[in-house]
Amino acid sequence: MKGWRELQFPLGNIASDVVEAALEDLGALAVTLEDAADDALLEPAPGEQPLWPSSRVRALFDARRDLDEVIAALRTQLNLSASADFEITSVEDRQWETAWRQDFKPMRFGRRLWVCPTGETAPAGAVVVHLDPGLAFGTGTHPTTALCLDWLDRTPLDGATVIDYGCGSGILAIAAAKLGAARVIAVDHDPQALTATRDNATANHVSATIETMAPAALNVPNADVVVANILARPLIELAEHFATLLGEDGRLALSGLLAPQCAQVTATYARWFAVNDAILRDDWALLEGRRR
Repeated sequence: MKGWRELQFPLGNIASDVVEAALEDLGALAVTLEDAADDALLEPAPGEQPLWPSSRVRALFDARRDLDEVIAALRTQLNLSASADFEITSVEDRQWETAWRQDFKPMRFGRRLWVCPTGETAPAGAVVVHLDPGLAFGTGTHPTTALCLDWLDRTPLDGATVIDYGCGSGILAIAAAKLGAARVIAVDHDPQALTATRDNATANHVSATIETMAPAALNVPNADVVVANILARPLIELAEHFATLLGEDGRLALSGLLAPQCAQVTATYARWFAVNDAILRDDWALLEGRRR
């Protein structure tokens, strides 16, 4: 029998890494956590595991795996009660490698910047970033990424040194390089994101322009531009650090923000930056500023 089956159950008070290890030992091909009650996601600090107040585990298994046996083992290993709620569903066998193409089409940002999946084309004269959905965040479909891409398109980048803090897939770093930046530093605490950025930079023929590094290694004074698409709490904590990275009159773009969070972020950055009014898209915002 081809295909897969998915096992779902509430995480409860068990540590997520313990559950993940147990499932992988029992043959799970993938393990994910999701919100079980439509709660807002708690903002994690870099390196922390984001969790909701009530989380649900989803584990994917080969259809031939006996899930009754898996459930029995989990009850024993994790000391779960007999009433613990397990749900088993079948997963359609599809060509997953190409299924994403149904919804991911070429997209324009600003006047000249386009993001296209591999094999797709943009109008003549466009600045094109070729990117396929992958394990790291960032294809341009989320409003915060779109806001940053629009901002990069209208910001003078010729010969600039640009820092992409929280690079994810590398989409912003690659866009900056293609828009004329001379040096781009892509920063992320997730090694998988750094790998994705290097791979995508190579595919876009800008690997000579883009460096990748963990936050602890970042020491680039007098940069011209910092763009950071992360979350409000880390942005607030990084304000002084970003001020040390940018030279006089350096440009700053902050996103990953909900509109109500802008006032607090603006107030924090006002010590070092002249911050403009927020640019909004749906419920999300981008703040842009200049180093005083």
